[in-house]
Amino acid sequence: MSSELPNDIQQLLDDIDRFIDTEISPLQAENDNERFFDHRREWARTDFDAGGLPRPEWHELLSEMRRRADKAGFLRRDLPEEVGGANASNFEMAIVREHLAHRGLGLHNDLQDESSIVGNFPSFHLVWKFGTDAQRSEFAEALITGDRVLGFGLTEPDHGSDATWMETTATRSGGDWIINGAKRWNTGMHIATHDLVFARTSGEPGQARGITAFIVPVDTPGFSVDLFRWTLNMPTDHADVSLRDVRVPDSAILGEEGRGLEIAQNFVHENRIRQAASSLGAAQYCIDESVAYARDRVTFGQPLAARQAIQWPLVELHTDAAMLRELIRVTARDLDTRSHMEVSDRVSMCNYRANRLVCEAADRAMQVHGGMGYSRHLPFEHIYRHHRRYRITEGAEEIQIRKVAGHLFGFTGKKS
Repeated sequence: MSSELPNDIQQLLDDIDRFIDTEISPLQAENDNERFFDHRREWARTDFDAGGLPRPEWHELLSEMRRRADKAGFLRRDLPEEVGGANASNFEMAIVREHLAHRGLGLHNDLQDESSIVGNFPSFHLVWKFGTDAQRSEFAEALITGDRVLGFGLTEPDHGSDATWMETTATRSGGDWIINGAKRWNTGMHIATHDLVFARTSGEPGQARGITAFIVPVDTPGFSVDLFRWTLNMPTDHADVSLRDVRVPDSAILGEEGRGLEIAQNFVHENRIRQAASSLGAAQYCIDESVAYARDRVTFGQPLAARQAIQWPLVELHTDAAMLRELIRVTARDLDTRSHMEVSDRVSMCNYRANRLVCEAADRAMQVHGGMGYSRHLPFEHIYRHHRRYRITEGAEEIQIRKVAGHLFGFTGKKS
């Protein structure tokens, strides 16, 4: 297993566990909140009569969890000291993310809503790094507390990973911009107050330069949320959005005109390594639960653990998890000390392998647990349905493998 953790990080994990045990687990046990995490979870979370959106009660519970985590000093761990954070390193965040996911399904860390006692705030980081003073003033604290919610409108009906070919455009009109186009899988639009819309403002299709990011209030005339796409794991917050002659001022631009894709890519490495760590933690949870069950379950006079058909697949998964853990932690540490582009290929290795591993581990856990594993009374089907998305949405694994190949064969970057 992994080498011993630094004392300060081990102390942080101990403090996190103590906080979960004293504050969050009791909250989960109150008022039948357990319905959001037991066999009723998908139905308790989802208002199927309202387009499959999250129920208000589910959001209220998550908000209360975050309020308590913020009061205890955990929620902002990742953020700058200026807003009450601790400037946590990528190394620390990778360890924390794995640890929280390894605890299993619960209110302390529910990735379906990217909601955790140790927050992940990609929208904040974008505004903090690229925003004007006015944008920081309006959005920074509000994005932490939830008074402002910023959707992310990059993918389009005909363009996903090929974002440089996007068809949404913005043209100048006096001192304003007029935006026309459509977005798909526009995240967070059920509660968003604003949407970060990427549109081509110059250049030719296929060029990275010439795409600009705009912060668009969702109540702007011509901005329409048309449909929420139902997914393998419900509820949904992924919308189809159309923009018809949406007028915004020049001050709506986030970052530099024509360099919006740099904003979209800015947090990708940190987000991918942390998400990989979460998938690793969930995979290890599935492995550990399967081992424990195999020791206790007796069939034909022997525990399942005595049978090679049970042992060997779990040994393979456990070995993969141990090796991946070391790669994730070394890569996260390098992200803290080196240029991100120097380790971009290893970030992709970590992410696509971790996302594949958790799907394999959840599937194996279902098999080891038999009929109960297939049921919703155990969490493995939920883990599989949730994490399966990341093999597509966190940068499709084919795109990430292609990036690794580019480095490996010397087509891009430096040879590994």
